[in-house]
Formats: sequence, C-alpha cells, structure tokens
Amino acid sequence: MSAPMNDVRADWAAARNSAALFDISDRALVELAGTDAAQFLHNLCTNDIKTLQPGRGCEFFLTTNKAKVVAHGIAHRMLPGEAGMLWLDLDPGSGAKVVAHLDRFIVSEQVEIADRTSASRQLHLCGSQATSDLTAVLPAVPSLENLQHAIVDGCRIVRNDRLGIPGYDLICPAAQGPELCNRLARAGAVVAGLETFNILRIEAGVPVDGIDIDPERFVVEVGRIKQAISYTKGCYLGQEPIVMARDRGHANRVFMGLKVDAAEPLAPGTKVMRSGEEVGQTTSSVWSPLLQSVVALAYLKRGSQEVGMLVDAGGNKAVVMPLPFAN
Repeated sequence: MSAPMNDVRADWAAARNSAALFDISDRALVELAGTDAAQFLHNLCTNDIKTLQPGRGCEFFLTTNKAKVVAHGIAHRMLPGEAGMLWLDLDPGSGAKVVAHLDRFIVSEQVEIADRTSASRQLHLCGSQATSDLTAVLPAVPSLENLQHAIVDGCRIVRNDRLGIPGYDLICPAAQGPELCNRLARAGAVVAGLETFNILRIEAGVPVDGIDIDPERFVVEVGRIKQAISYTKGCYLGQEPIVMARDRGHANRVFMGLKVDAAEPLAPGTKVMRSGEEVGQTTSSVWSPLLQSVVALAYLKRGSQEVGMLVDAGGNKAVVMPLPFAN
C-alpha cells in the first residue's frame, strides 16, 4: 500500500532539507574473497578494479561479450584485515544472477563468491543534516569522500550521494538494523518510504536494473560512462563494442529525461513520438515535487536527444531534459 501523497512530500522535503532514512535492504550484496578476486572482477567489468584502494569504491557494469548489460552496481575494496577482498552493492534482485554470471568464468582463479544479502541490513541516510545526525549516533565516523567507507561499531559506513544529495549507506548485521534505525530517528532523521526514495532517484536520473535496464540494453546507452566505464584499464569482457561506440562518437539511443505535461505518471514503455515517428520509450515516471511536474526517464533515439526538444509521450506534450533533473 502506497503512503499518502502528503506523507511522501513531507518525506521528500526531509530528504532535501534536513535528513531522511530509507531501508534499502532490497539491494543485493555479493562478496568476493581470495587472492585473485580483484584481477578476476577487473577482467569482467567495465571499471578499473585493480587500482581500487582499500576503503574505496567505484561504479561498474557487468556485461556480455557484446556489451549488453548483465548487472549494475558499486564495487568496494575491503579494508585491511577483512576476510574478503571485494563486496558488490547491486541493484535489487541482482544477487543470484551476479553470482551465477561470475561463477561461469572461474577456471583456476583463487576466488570465492557469496551472496550476503540476507545477512545484512542496508540503510540510506541523506540530506543536509545527514552528517550531523549520523555522528550524533556514531561519533567515531570519520570524514569520508564519496564512495569511501569505514567500519564503526560493527557498521559499515559508506559515503554515497546516490540520490544526488549528501548521503551515507549504512550496512550492518540484520539483527542490528532496527536499533540503528531507532537511534537515527531519535537523532532527528525522518524514517521515509521507498516511494519517496524512488522519486529522489528518478530526479537524480539514476537507472535501476530490471526497471530502466534490461538484458538487451547496450551498456553505453545507459549513460553512466563517466561514473562506470574506464577506457584506460585494458582488456575486459565487452570492451570491443564499447570502444567502437566511443570512436563513432555517439550511441544510437541515450538515457535522458522528459518533463511531461500530464496529470499522472506515465506507464513503463510509453512510446515517445516526434513528427509522427516513434523515437523512444519511457522506463520510470513519477510526479516530481522538485519540478512540480510529471517527469520520466526514457531512451531516446539519435536525432531526438536535443535538450529542449518537444516530443509527445503517450499523447502528452513533453520536453527533453538532461539528467539529472535535480542539479
């Protein structure tokens, strides 16, 4: 059952103007252990894992040899003294398929792969007061750069501005989650729902595997090139078509935003039309409190990607916008 719209707007305002706490334990957590773990993942993903320093993370894609997306997430190098080598923070529902995908490529490498999702509770704390609320509860939290992490009182604290707002991921044993939620709420964070989280992530232009990304999607079209693709790391699975797309200077489709003149959010797969021809399809859509309008994420064909261009989305007037919507 969805929260009342007034509650959603109050939660959204807390995330923007003070602090909001979300339970994002539906995200998958996969651990890689063994001496070859970093090199193994490096050879199979789009970003540079070998140079990742302990306590640091980077966004990445797993792809097929044709650069179709298998999974999307963040790879983190564990801290010295931890049993594992890497842990992967993945989009919801991705744990089992990532374990199966990686397992297929193990030949003689010293690497062990395990899905740790069910053993953990993952929270996201964000907003202008997120740091002060967090340090009120866990005073030993150090100053962290984006995608840097530390372990404090048995809880992994990751600086992650995943919603385009200053934020932290908090990962702890499942049994400790409720008490941590209660302590942060007492410190002032508003406990908010996933409907609000979804509005914020769409305003931030962040795609989600299974919603905005499907197995036939060419990775370059998703538009996370700066964050998730390294062109200097050397050979990896799917590299050739990615480099070819870079050398052509364009992708046939690009993930962009639409501001839509509609009363309700658009259904996934709504056709985007221009001059009577289909030029794209929507994936996610919400009412945006930031823009005071319906907005949608969509893949648009080359020639219909100019910011400010007018298009039709399901019979509604729409204007093409850059991502993120929220700057």
